[in-house]
Amino acid sequence: MPELITSPSNPKVKRLLALQQKSSERRERGLFVVEGRRELQHCIDAGFEVDTVFVCPALLSSASAVETAAAPENRSHPRLRKREGPADEVSGRGPAQPDVFRGWLPRNEGRTKVFEVSEEVYAKIAMREGTEGVIAEVRMPERRLEDLPLPQNPLVVVLERVEKPGNLGAVLRSADAAGADAVLVCDPLTDLWNPNLIRASVGAVFTVPCAACSSAEAIAFLKARGIRILTAQLQDSSLYYDCDMTVGTALVMGTESTGLTGQWREAADAHIRIPMLGRLDSLNVSVSAAILLFEAVRQRQHG
Repeated sequence: MPELITSPSNPKVKRLLALQQKSSERRERGLFVVEGRRELQHCIDAGFEVDTVFVCPALLSSASAVETAAAPENRSHPRLRKREGPADEVSGRGPAQPDVFRGWLPRNEGRTKVFEVSEEVYAKIAMREGTEGVIAEVRMPERRLEDLPLPQNPLVVVLERVEKPGNLGAVLRSADAAGADAVLVCDPLTDLWNPNLIRASVGAVFTVPCAACSSAEAIAFLKARGIRILTAQLQDSSLYYDCDMTVGTALVMGTESTGLTGQWREAADAHIRIPMLGRLDSLNVSVSAAILLFEAVRQRQHG
């Protein structure tokens, strides 16, 4: 039976909170935090190793009941089925928990540690409501540029010095929706495993291959593979829908305040812009990324 944690001052709870709040802690321990069943399932499906799981059975059972009642056609799905028979691996308290964990607990030969927490403790460690009683500490993978699995004529998103985790997460979500092959985060001002980024991406940080690197490394990587670099900028640029995106394409965007640095402008094969018909001269970077990504999708589907 898993250890029951009822005190918010428990050392394990304090370490979890430190991982949520400090990028230095994440780097030092090689762990990051995933909150919520949906995000955790994307993480597991992508092959990440779950180190520790904190489960609040009351919230987990309640969420499962609501989910099953709302979608009766899914009752036979292996991720939603209730346990029958012996106590399950998660709580050790019988068949009350759903099978969201069965996919990875056997595969890692018991290396995942599971703790049961009270509702009071869960309220302290949860960053948002509606996460169904599951929070996990996950091992941080090493993501290198050369390991990205790019197909022929890939579609790549490049972000330079974007600071807000919410913007990065939203771009990753659009990249997933558009079927982008990779996202490169250059000279990052926030790490890829920031809990707010994971939350904003709705798990897309696990479904889209991505890597953090310097701008110089990204430019060399793209040039070596013959991927055309299109920089989004207002000056000396053409309308984005007049530019061919059916070939290998990297859509490069910077911050709203300062835009792209000179090295990207000089490395570009073409400069593109989204027409601005109002009084303002820029869009949020996540909105710009979605517009450009789906123009690439349109061209590729009709080209």
